[in-house]
Amino acid sequence: MALNSINTNTGALVALQNLNQTNRDLGVAQSRINTGLKVSSAKDNGAIFAIAAGQRSEMAALDSVKQSMQRGQSIVDVAMAAGDTVMSALTELKSLAVAIKDNTTYDAAGTTKTGYTDSGKKLVADFEAIVQEIHSALGGATFDGVNIFKEQTSDLKVMTGTSSSMVLKGAFAAGAPATNPAADADFMFGGTAAAGVWTKAAAVDDQDYSVTDVESAITAFTGVLADLGTKSKSLDRQLTFTAKMQDALETGVGNLVDADLAKESARLTALQTKQQLGVQALSIANQSSSIVLSLFR
Repeated sequence: MALNSINTNTGALVALQNLNQTNRDLGVAQSRINTGLKVSSAKDNGAIFAIAAGQRSEMAALDSVKQSMQRGQSIVDVAMAAGDTVMSALTELKSLAVAIKDNTTYDAAGTTKTGYTDSGKKLVADFEAIVQEIHSALGGATFDGVNIFKEQTSDLKVMTGTSSSMVLKGAFAAGAPATNPAADADFMFGGTAAAGVWTKAAAVDDQDYSVTDVESAITAFTGVLADLGTKSKSLDRQLTFTAKMQDALETGVGNLVDADLAKESARLTALQTKQQLGVQALSIANQSSSIVLSLFR
């Protein structure tokens, strides 16, 4: 190859290649500084981009999981608030049941109940009123259209993970509180004595306001509250775990795709200097052709 040629300027070609590479590197550095990411698209690193995209979708799904658990917590918390009212009412019912028994009238043999004294009838009226309060409290324990004390046609669940769930309450067929007395709003005073509940008779004087039945209702309902309390604590733990999981995923994605801005800043300064030198080198190389003219003077 001729060293003194006006057709081929090797120095200019090399200088131009180097300058173009510097400009490309400069564009990458500027993109990383602008976005804060060293992998902002699939062309930067296809494998890392795919991993990061998958983990970001998992993080987004966990947001929905948290919302489901928070909704479940609210449902349980409302139920437990009603439960506090019910427990207070049941405690009072037990006292009334004892008093009613003391004001019950019997036949001469003392074996068959004939009714109640005047005071007894007033106590029975109080008992009935408190029972209605219990029904009202249980019936009003609704959050977002869900009442955990009412019968369910399907399991009431909340998501605790992208592929896992917790059953707050199982499906329950209507009209069978004796099968699962904790499942229906009427479970304490709408079933049978065998289920540990109190059943209102057509005639008040025929009703046995039994202390034993009230105690059975207390036992059944405290079991319900204990179960709700356990599930509420479990949801608390799951929410904490999910939040930590999201933080870990975010950190992991950041490790893969985030740019080291201090490093990129230093690199940008170096590339800008290199770009200026490249332009200067190209200018010098382009001037080499004009030296040939001096040969013809």
